[in-house]
Amino acid sequence: MSIAEPVTWYREATRKVTSHDEVNKCLADLERGKKRLRTMPIHQMIALAEACLDGLAEHADEWVRAACEFKGLPYGTPLGSEDMANGPLATTRYLRLIIRSLAEVERDGVPQLPGGMYEGLDGKLRVQVMPAKGLFDAVAFSGFKAHVVQQSGVDRHNLRDNMAGYYRRGRQDEGIALVLGAGNVSSIPATDAFTKIFQEGKAVLVKMNPVNEYVGPIFERAFAPLIEADLLRIVYGGAEVGSHALQHALVDEAHITGSVFSHDAIVWGPPGPDRERRKCENDPLLKKPITSELGNVSPWIVVPGPYSDAQLKFQAENLASSILNNCSFNCVATKVVLTWRSWPQREQFVGYVQEVLRNQAPRKAYYPGAEDRFRKFTGADPQGVPAGALPWTFKASVDPQEHPLYFDEESFCPVTVETSLDAASEANFLRQAVDFANHRLFGTLGCTVMVHPSFRKDAGNEKTFQQALCDLRYGTIGINYWSAMSYAIITPPWGGHPGATLQNPESGIGWVHNTYMFDRPEKSIFEGPITLFPKPLWFPSNRAADKVTRQVVSLYHRPSLFKLGPMLLAALRG
Repeated sequence: MSIAEPVTWYREATRKVTSHDEVNKCLADLERGKKRLRTMPIHQMIALAEACLDGLAEHADEWVRAACEFKGLPYGTPLGSEDMANGPLATTRYLRLIIRSLAEVERDGVPQLPGGMYEGLDGKLRVQVMPAKGLFDAVAFSGFKAHVVQQSGVDRHNLRDNMAGYYRRGRQDEGIALVLGAGNVSSIPATDAFTKIFQEGKAVLVKMNPVNEYVGPIFERAFAPLIEADLLRIVYGGAEVGSHALQHALVDEAHITGSVFSHDAIVWGPPGPDRERRKCENDPLLKKPITSELGNVSPWIVVPGPYSDAQLKFQAENLASSILNNCSFNCVATKVVLTWRSWPQREQFVGYVQEVLRNQAPRKAYYPGAEDRFRKFTGADPQGVPAGALPWTFKASVDPQEHPLYFDEESFCPVTVETSLDAASEANFLRQAVDFANHRLFGTLGCTVMVHPSFRKDAGNEKTFQQALCDLRYGTIGINYWSAMSYAIITPPWGGHPGATLQNPESGIGWVHNTYMFDRPEKSIFEGPITLFPKPLWFPSNRAADKVTRQVVSLYHRPSLFKLGPMLLAALRG
């Protein structure tokens, strides 16, 4: 979801380019659509989303085949299932959830929450958003839960007044949004566009990223109902096409998923004295609102505890999967593992992580510039892998003062480091790790905290843990599971921690997904048990991942109790 250098390779990589005249025509069509959207009955919006669900189901296999071919993954295998999960599954879940929320907005004014709420130690309201209703989450995600922490000033009494703002305000003309699509995870441009259409009332022009533009024509077929309604248009090309669209008078705002370098180039212009002057004078080149998701040096904090060997091995594969997924071309791929130097199991745990990575074959490094970034971060050429691939690289005991690059900049390639902190106790380590993550690492998108149940049974430790959740400045916190799970379950908002500015965008401004339509979220907390059975779909050792992932997509397309048994039976064989 982000890259570590400006996207200078766009023109070379682009195979399909939409002309300026075609972009202009697309925007003229969307101008009609945005006016229609303002008065469109909600039941018609629901019908459009239902039609897109059917289109997606029809073209999901084509979508995954195209992704596997491009990334060099074997289609129809557990490895190839990644792109079913990262593409059609996440998108289908979004549509199913937003259909339910829209029906509740039409009936009740706001979406109806699936669980309770409580105040954290900081007094901020935490609202449960998972398990979601109607998708059998209580069975499929047994033991998991998610809460959304609201910003200060939102409480139990006024929460309703801070939900579904577009609909509460009377559905004003919200204009046309330009979505500059991500090149790595194919559900991103789709769900970003849907967020703008169904939750914010905007017609959307999506410019596909040249890296994964192959999925654009599939989107055009799958989401044809939105195109026919003049609510969605898809265009192709590099920076020149994006720049033309940005500057067009009919485009009212932009959303980018990419790197902070790309964001600054759009907002402030190319590097140099003029950009610095603009920043100092708060005079952005782009005069339109922009929202963004810009990546992260993602930490995985290991709270020490008396882990069994089985727990260590489970969590080692759990952590490794956050590196392996999508060849580590994810904005929240784990980049820094934080451990306590005095933890007796530290070396054992690190060894288990390295063993999982060693047992995985290298993959095609499909994202442009990955090999150069690998050399930049490791100081070496890739060794022992086929041409075009990169080795899984996990470096232990890395000193932040001696090697600051790993902590200052997202590598966006399969390189991860472990660093240890001195502390007087387990609780003191957790406090130090929170401070390190907040103040030493770049970004505010996602953080994962691994914690043994016995640590939280102690009342003092539990208070320390809850305070850590309050203090961590991340848009998503995963407890015992990779923070990217919050992206996949769709109900929580996805984005950087609030407080970013155009001058310092950190991991971005604004939110997507957020199917309960919170107006003022601060962060999401996703939590699961220390081990899990059946084996998680995202584990590289899960032999049933392809079959189960397809069954989950079918379940979300048309939820049915009769689909649940075969899906669970297949999961048990993983």
